[in-house]
Amino acid sequence: MIARMATNPLPQFPPGFLWGVSTSAHQIEGAADRRGASVWDAFTAEPGRVKDGSTAAVACDHYHRYREDVALLRDLGVDAYRFSVSWPRVNSPGGLDFYDRLVDALREAGVRPVPTLFHWDLPLELDWLDRDTASRFAEYVSAVVTRLGDRVDKWITLNEPAEHTLLGHALGAHAPGERLLFDALPVAHHQLLAHGLAVRALRAGGAVDIGIANSHGPTWAASDRPEDVAAADFYDVLLNRLFADPLLLGSYPEGIADLLPGDVPADLEVIAEPLDWYGINYYQPTKVGAPEGAEIEFGGLTLPAELPFTVRELEGYPVTDFGWPVVPEALTELLTGFAERYGDRLPPVVVTENGCSYEGLDDQERIAFLDGHVRALHRASEAGVDVRGYFVWSLLDNFEWAEGYARRFGLVHVDRDTLERTPKASYQWLRDALRARG
Repeated sequence: MIARMATNPLPQFPPGFLWGVSTSAHQIEGAADRRGASVWDAFTAEPGRVKDGSTAAVACDHYHRYREDVALLRDLGVDAYRFSVSWPRVNSPGGLDFYDRLVDALREAGVRPVPTLFHWDLPLELDWLDRDTASRFAEYVSAVVTRLGDRVDKWITLNEPAEHTLLGHALGAHAPGERLLFDALPVAHHQLLAHGLAVRALRAGGAVDIGIANSHGPTWAASDRPEDVAAADFYDVLLNRLFADPLLLGSYPEGIADLLPGDVPADLEVIAEPLDWYGINYYQPTKVGAPEGAEIEFGGLTLPAELPFTVRELEGYPVTDFGWPVVPEALTELLTGFAERYGDRLPPVVVTENGCSYEGLDDQERIAFLDGHVRALHRASEAGVDVRGYFVWSLLDNFEWAEGYARRFGLVHVDRDTLERTPKASYQWLRDALRARG
């Protein structure tokens, strides 16, 4: 297959810029019999929770096929591979042995391992509503850095605490399936506290290059009416500033701290432990307006009427198979806006996830998507944002959470019956572009 979209060379970023791809443990590893249960195992066992009724018990069987997948990474020519470590697997006998083997295989292939220490697969016996979970997380992180720290030099604490809070605990669309609305705010706080404690545990273990992978996107008001602007500002606080301000400014947005449990000022000292870089997962901007007094369906979610905003369809843009608008220029807006808001408090930025869902092996739409977003990232760099890396989501078609296997984000197609891997046109495009980079 030929990656037909052609192609100006990838733009040149500063020396040391990392090109990589991302995955997560629960979505690809399989081998559920070799680890403890997570909240996602319990969630997928409940009828109706996952759209196609599937589970991640086998997923892509990466646990047994990791050498094949590392060979794909080597051939792709990326600098780094962002994967996640399964906390339930590490809690099981011999669980860290798998990550020993994976890290060694990556290093042998010349690919830098970049582990994420939490990507939503919380051990079933734990609960983020419980403050002690943050301390338990730090203990687990200590065990991982002790075992892998001699071969890993770049770390990520948490992946997308915003989505894990909103989808898993506020709206009930993801595991653990709680529908707490604003009573889910302690979940956000305890994850951020866990992040700060993890940074300390990593530093104590000798780690020197630590970041987080937070999801962010521009919030666009549905109109210039005051009520729409106020609703968009509230949404921006909830999905962006709630998870960035504590890390970068050492404070919560106005009014949030009063809704949180515990000694918030003391916790903020931990949460704001200095970072070496800040990871941003970007997919799309969001159009937000004033509440309309009724439930709405948006992006496969049912948003309750009592929310102080409504999410509107963003018209006039192409969409992915997931229905998400494709707006590369919003990535430039997001990054330059972050630089303006946080100034010298913002460390170097890495785009830790960016990708799209499209069917088919000849995925020209994905090539156009990635090419457009890389160029948008370069425009942010030219505008003065210190960007240090770009990671595509994802290497493999995988278990896409509540969507099951219906959404395909991979550069590599995975046959659901045989698990055979087949590189798509986008894989070949990226491989050729990286080779041309030299």
